[in-house]
Amino acid sequence: MDTDDLEPIKKPDNIDFDTLSIKELEEYIEELKNEIKKAENFIKSKGKDKMKAEDLFKK
Repeated sequence: MDTDDLEPIKKPDNIDFDTLSIKELEEYIEELKNEIKKAENFIKSKGKDKMKAEDLFKK
């Protein structure tokens, strides 16, 4: 198990977009996209684990 899995989920702070430059906003969007991809991969992994467990207990 990855130690990141044990850390609590941090909600993002309220960001004042008016204070950010276009470049900073683009970087922020990329960070969010990376987090979304990470979450999607984790969902897939959990789904595979669930299927394995269900198969194990069906036998």
